Amino acid sequence: MSVPPTPISGTPPAQSGSRQHFIPLVSVVDFHHARGPEVERWFGVEEGRDPAVEYDWGLLPFMALSDGAHALTEDFSYFTLLRPATEEAPATSLFGISCTRQMDASQLINRPAEVTRSTVQKAVVVIADSPQYFGMLRERLSVVAKAWFAQREFTDTEILKRFQESLADEKERGMMNEDEDRDQYLGLSLREMVREFKWQTLVLLKCCLLQPKMLFFGTRCERLCLTQFSLVSLIPGLLRNLQDSAGPELDNYEKNLQQPTSLRTSDRNSLLAYMGLPLQIFGKGSLYGPYTPLQQLDILADFGTKSYIVGSTNSLLLQQKDRYSDILINLDEGTINITSTSLKAALQLSTPDRRWIDFITQNVNDTWDDANPGRPKTMGYVGSEEFIRVQFEEYLLSLISSVKYHNHLAKHANNPKMLLPHIEGDPSHDFGQDFVEAWSRTENYRIWNTHTDSHLFDIVEPKHPCAGGLTIEDVQRRITQQVQEMHWDEKLAQGKEALGRNLAAGKEKASSIFNKLYADMEAMREAQRKKAEEAKKESEQQEKAEKEKNAEAERQQQQSMGSKAGAFVNSWTSWAGEKRRKAWGGGGSDNGAASANNGSNGGGGGWTSGWGKSKSNRLSQMSTASGDAMLSSGGEKEGRASTSSSRTVPITASYSRLPDDGQESERKPLNRGSVVSESSRSSITGEGTESSSVLSSPRRRPLSSETIPESEVAVGIDGVVAGDEKKPVDISGTREKGNREEEEKEGEPKTPLPVTVAADEAAKVQSVWDSER
Repeated sequence: MSVPPTPISGTPPAQSGSRQHFIPLVSVVDFHHARGPEVERWFGVEEGRDPAVEYDWGLLPFMALSDGAHALTEDFSYFTLLRPATEEAPATSLFGISCTRQMDASQLINRPAEVTRSTVQKAVVVIADSPQYFGMLRERLSVVAKAWFAQREFTDTEILKRFQESLADEKERGMMNEDEDRDQYLGLSLREMVREFKWQTLVLLKCCLLQPKMLFFGTRCERLCLTQFSLVSLIPGLLRNLQDSAGPELDNYEKNLQQPTSLRTSDRNSLLAYMGLPLQIFGKGSLYGPYTPLQQLDILADFGTKSYIVGSTNSLLLQQKDRYSDILINLDEGTINITSTSLKAALQLSTPDRRWIDFITQNVNDTWDDANPGRPKTMGYVGSEEFIRVQFEEYLLSLISSVKYHNHLAKHANNPKMLLPHIEGDPSHDFGQDFVEAWSRTENYRIWNTHTDSHLFDIVEPKHPCAGGLTIEDVQRRITQQVQEMHWDEKLAQGKEALGRNLAAGKEKASSIFNKLYADMEAMREAQRKKAEEAKKESEQQEKAEKEKNAEAERQQQQSMGSKAGAFVNSWTSWAGEKRRKAWGGGGSDNGAASANNGSNGGGGGWTSGWGKSKSNRLSQMSTASGDAMLSSGGEKEGRASTSSSRTVPITASYSRLPDDGQESERKPLNRGSVVSESSRSSITGEGTESSSVLSSPRRRPLSSETIPESEVAVGIDGVVAGDEKKPVDISGTREKGNREEEEKEGEPKTPLPVTVAADEAAKVQSVWDSER
């Protein structure tokens, strides 16, 4: 085809002329404690004029002071304003950028009375007719706002006035000519966008071409706005043609658009204009608001608003995302939520699409530098901002060329000669059939298709940049990227950290459980020990009480036994005396003679063998024997177990005359009538009759001579014999000193037993015997 010699630009001349008449304006927006945000003053207009009132910019203060700006020292907001039609120019879109700062009210040199809050918040706003130089304006605006706040005196606005005059001078000199490409993308980082969204970057671009209701959300207003500008800048030439983006009723671009009739291939702008770029996604029924306050929700919900790209920092829109959006991009979470089913199907990437965007993402990641995200660490072309823009420009040119060839195939399906021989099939399928069908129903497609040549595929080859079927390299790259997207290393690190925390928590919990168990066991042991001690103490007390009770009972019993024994002794003494009187008074000589005869006949030989001993020895032995017998029978009182100094020898006997020299002479044994009672016998012989039985029977009569054999009991003057055994009895009435000392050494008690016959009784018996002889 022929190439026209005269190149033309894609920007309508009429529109270009209308923009030349707008001078940039500067204003100050203040946050009043009672009235809220309001425009405080203007710079660049005549005295007494207020553009906010003339152009109906009532929402300008809310756009300049974004929600959440009070939480930051400095923040930026980007927004669009609709300038109504005037006599000099038609209605068009204006663009504003504001720098919001705040400071402590106590630092003011002159604090006005109307300043009642602890902080002062103000925004310096620049309004221009194109956003393509906002990168440069942002840096200059930040410096001016910081210098103005540093004065600590807001009544001095000389610095703001000079700033506006410099912008107006540059505009008059043409330094802000819209045809210049210099610094038009300053501040917009595609590298950060591609690294953050990866393959979804292409999804967002194709979504813009479908013109749905796109809602961006983020808490940082500047990042929110720049992300949208970066996305829009991927469509070549669109930043210079946003004159219809401020309102859904604007349609100046299509009215002034003319179909190119010539092409100059060496001129990039001529090539883009001939191919129908930029694709105007903001036209009739569309809206663009990088930052949209809640006060503009009525415009979003208006019936005439068919599509828009807006951003908000208010989370209230998230609660109504189904109403205000077809796709929600949450920058804080890095997620894309498509609520429309048809839109979701149209945005599915094909294999060539995925291969192409993966290639770009890989180059960006390989050249990423955390210290300078906007520039590759290799300082080369691959992976740079310009590299990314060229790749997207090539993709769009291939897309529109393939779609044109798709239309050509549909029109000449029955004429093979009209087809290109080196193109197989329909190349538009590599971009996704659902997407191509959905795009063909949009307004920007209609404008592009009606204002471009039908044979654009002759200028640009109708082929996807990464056309071809699925290869093993695609699978490997896809798996690698999915692994990276899933962040296995981070998840493993997080899992390891979580596992460590859980193990530490489990160890601590187990330790606490064991400590508690040990404490419970110790408490139980202590309780059992205390219980055992209390039981032991109680048992000891009971045992002590029992012992005391038994001792008391024993003492009472002994007292009773003592009284009974005393009564028994008294009764026995009277009985023995009477018996003796009867014995001596009624034939005692005959008895004595008989006794002498018995002794001479040899029957009493055993009786007289021991009579030659001294009186003291006989009496001592007699006393000792009787005392032992009494002890063995239990006749102790009050716990005394030792032998008494004087013991009871309950006997009645007939004594033979003892010579003074202690020699043996005539001896008379006891007669049969002289007997010892059973109780006395048991006491003398030591037989096992208990003292209680002896003492408790004081009324028992002594046995007669007929009932007790002579061989069993015989009592003589020299001793008492039980059976065949003789025991000498000392009846001298005195105890030898040696025996007393010996008994005292043995620990015998010095007090006599209550049931005793003192030694003087023996002396009395001796005296009676002497008198009767």
